Amino acid sequence: MLTDRVDLDEVTIEQLQARLASGALTARQLVEAYLERIEAVDRGGPRLRSIIESNPDALEIADALDRERADGHVRGPLHGIPIVLKDNIDTADRMQTTAGSLALVGVSVGEDAPVARRLRDAGAVLLAKANMSEWANFRSSRSSSGWSGRGRQTRNAFVLDRSPGGSSSGSAVAVSANLCVAALGTETDGSIMSPSSANGIVGIKPTVGLTSRTGVIPISHTQDTVGPHARTVADAAAVLSAIAERGLDYAQSLDPRALSRARIGVTRTFHTGYSEHTDRVFEQALEVLRLCGAEVVDEVDIPGHAEVRANFEDTEHRAERTVMEYEFKVDIAAYLATRPDAPVRTLADLIRFNDEHADQEMPYFRQELFVGSEARGPLTDELYQRALEHHRTFVRGFANLFAESRFDALVAPTNAPACAIDLLDGDHHLGGSALAAAVGGFPLVTVPAGFALDLLPLGLTFMGPPMSEPTLIKLAYAFEQASPIRRPPRFRATMLDLP
Repeated sequence: MLTDRVDLDEVTIEQLQARLASGALTARQLVEAYLERIEAVDRGGPRLRSIIESNPDALEIADALDRERADGHVRGPLHGIPIVLKDNIDTADRMQTTAGSLALVGVSVGEDAPVARRLRDAGAVLLAKANMSEWANFRSSRSSSGWSGRGRQTRNAFVLDRSPGGSSSGSAVAVSANLCVAALGTETDGSIMSPSSANGIVGIKPTVGLTSRTGVIPISHTQDTVGPHARTVADAAAVLSAIAERGLDYAQSLDPRALSRARIGVTRTFHTGYSEHTDRVFEQALEVLRLCGAEVVDEVDIPGHAEVRANFEDTEHRAERTVMEYEFKVDIAAYLATRPDAPVRTLADLIRFNDEHADQEMPYFRQELFVGSEARGPLTDELYQRALEHHRTFVRGFANLFAESRFDALVAPTNAPACAIDLLDGDHHLGGSALAAAVGGFPLVTVPAGFALDLLPLGLTFMGPPMSEPTLIKLAYAFEQASPIRRPPRFRATMLDLP
């Protein structure tokens, strides 16, 4: 088997490019090795269910890239590198794009999403589509992250009966399990950060608008964004460089000494106190920042954070949910209009499809978020406009915090240790750091920071103002170099046998 000869464990883009350049490895051999590993680990062995389908044209694409290299043409650092895409990102090939739903199975896509096209243009091999929380976890308030009607339940790479995080579950698990070099996920609120932290990898949630959302199955045009998962900050930066609209090379931000001149605020309120394991790892991470020379300013409160987390006016949930419900109804109809062969055209059609296929689509949880969104009116409704203005007021205060306090970044623990998978009652969410940046459209980077009980990974989040990705990448890289926590998973079956 090729996997016996091609070492895939924890390999980086730079290491692979060195092997490809020397002729010790071809893109075809690399793709073959990853496909073998997917069969052995994802579909067999621990059966992670992170890959929903492999690209039947991957070997042909790799052959073409090998010919280009032989002719002296190398497109860049991603030339010949296999990358996995979340199943809500359009690819105009023989792979499907379904958001994990059976409603879109067998329906063709007219053209690549711009982020997919940019990866192809950069020479990446689109290896596979990743399983995900169906409809990016915007179907039920008691869903199990990583479950979809099409792909069923993805498992955490470190402890198999633990949640993989959501909703970019398969993308993060595939990267952590060394089934690919990197992957694309999407985030509306925590969907890159959560699974990256839960599976011990790096995740970048870009500023809303930095990466194109065209051709990506949506939730909210106010908050949706596309970003990379990788095992190292350098690899995540390389992928972001390829897909970002600004044309920047984020590899230029990789400075191992960046923390020595950084001013960093610590946001404890709402981000600590929910897990002693998370708190312990966070304190250790803060000590690393101090030892690296950072000016660490403790007890920094994000202005308006309490109001953003509170219930909104006369509704039973916060303004964020109100915005999402209104926008999802409109945005999903606009997206489905690009799929003219689909049997569903509107959110009402999706609700009806799920009702008619309830035994396959709703065996464990229902679709109350769909129903709530369908009940919303147009974007001209006063309630939506008030909720949106609530967001804008918060954004102004959050941005001012960075400007007035001269913080290079704020830090917080990314989330709690992964909860047990619970198909009956859904995820047991204790806390996380994604909300403020989600509402603001601000960027986040999470990097491995430690472990709970030496088993479940936990991450450290760096957050900054819009378009501050170069700074966040710089700081995250310096932290990663000073505290190399990442280690490959061993696919432990359960924690129930702990003493």
